[in-house]
Amino acid sequence: MSYDTDILIVGGGLNGPALALALASTGQRVTVVDALPRDTRAEAGFDGRAYALALASIRVLDGIGLWSHVAEHAQPMLKIVASDGRAGEGAAPFFLAFDHAEIEEGPMGHMLEDRFLRPALLQAMDAAGIAQLSGETVVSQSVDDRAATVQLASGRSLRARLLVGCDGRDSGTATRAGIRRTGWDYGQTGLVCAVEHELPHEGTAHQFFMPAGPLAILPLPGNRSSIVWSETTSRAAEIHALDDAAYLEVLRPRFGDFLGKISLAGKRHAYPLKLTIANRFIAPRLALVGDAAHGMHPIAGQGFNFGLRDIAALAEVIAEAARRGEDIANPLVLERYQQWRRFDTMLMAVGTDSVNKLFSNDNPVLRGIRDIGLGVVNAVPGLRRASIREAAGLTGDLPRLMRGLPI
Repeated sequence: MSYDTDILIVGGGLNGPALALALASTGQRVTVVDALPRDTRAEAGFDGRAYALALASIRVLDGIGLWSHVAEHAQPMLKIVASDGRAGEGAAPFFLAFDHAEIEEGPMGHMLEDRFLRPALLQAMDAAGIAQLSGETVVSQSVDDRAATVQLASGRSLRARLLVGCDGRDSGTATRAGIRRTGWDYGQTGLVCAVEHELPHEGTAHQFFMPAGPLAILPLPGNRSSIVWSETTSRAAEIHALDDAAYLEVLRPRFGDFLGKISLAGKRHAYPLKLTIANRFIAPRLALVGDAAHGMHPIAGQGFNFGLRDIAALAEVIAEAARRGEDIANPLVLERYQQWRRFDTMLMAVGTDSVNKLFSNDNPVLRGIRDIGLGVVNAVPGLRRASIREAAGLTGDLPRLMRGLPI
């Protein structure tokens, strides 16, 4: 039987190209279908969007040959400080502080702006000879015992051994395969922007838990920081509709004055926050990766990091199956991927959901419990070190790429 490609990836955001690079490095022929035209993915000016990449995720990017092209633009996260409080009142006396010096591997992670990551992915795919179909959408898909076939809106038909959905939380690939989802709306919206400030951040990331939702202040190169700010849906809509000056007036008491005066840099964004987990990560000749498989609250900063875990695991499973001469889309092969990733995903989903519910309220009893909890973890070196390694993505059953090893 002839195939147009070995693996057809639907989705050209971040996960799709990263997976394509990982699979191509194992000798698989890969094609990426991207609904957006290529020029919309090209390098643009600073727009405020950035990603907190854990150390294990950086190892994945290094393993697929990408990190050396973006490292100069990344900001190391040397410390993380988590505290509780209310806007305008400052932090509670108990807090949790992580310092990268407590682990041997180096910085816990880096911040990397979207404007550098996306073009680097495109250029790396070009260099690897990965076929890219931009401005194309899938309108139907079917599978049989030997292949997955998709029909594109342009009328073109493609046949592959394996179909992978990297097409986001509303994955059409999953829907067409009959995969349902479980989850709920948090009643919160994430407000995302970047600010410039007078004083240096010294590579410190801050997570400030407020009754309406957490505020993350994440260091960027220079005297700039990325803001991920959760508010109730109705209040967020009001804030997002304000002009820049009024928006800053709302942000300032939440941000505080520890970095001096602040001003907005780049665009402002708003994203609804919800939990959504695919009931299955696989189907006949199909696998789901990244947000197509799971979408969580950004409270733990695990969105793209967890997508990279999927990528590293799926690439390793496929590489091992190919070396053994197995059909890479055999149900038993795909089940190995699902078993590897689904339990880990459910644990993280439950964890982020619980932390959000515990901290996103003003109940005085819960406030006391969580403040004491932060203080206890901070005071016990063993607990603190374990938490640092968790934040760096160094715990659990890690794929080879996340351990700095070739597939």
